[in-house]
Amino acid sequence: MFNEQQTKLARYAKALGHPVRIYVLQTLAKQTCCYSGDLSEVLPIAKSTLSQHLKELKEAGLIQGEIEAPRIKYCINKANWAEAQDLLKAFFED
Repeated sequence: MFNEQQTKLARYAKALGHPVRIYVLQTLAKQTCCYSGDLSEVLPIAKSTLSQHLKELKEAGLIQGEIEAPRIKYCINKANWAEAQDLLKAFFED
């Protein structure tokens, strides 16, 4: 019923559906990587809440995490980020 592009676009759009996640993506897009602890210092939310937002972004494939004990380093998944941008652009051009 739904094609692959529609499914992917919906997954990305859901991940973009909260201001905290938008902020995280904008922050990560401006730098190579960032530690979750650094994000928790600048965002006025509980660490557990931030963790849930990072999980949502990771499950959508927009970011990737790497454990560097005791911290987790997050980076933009450049391929999926570019795909999300292309899908959103095509969606709004139609």
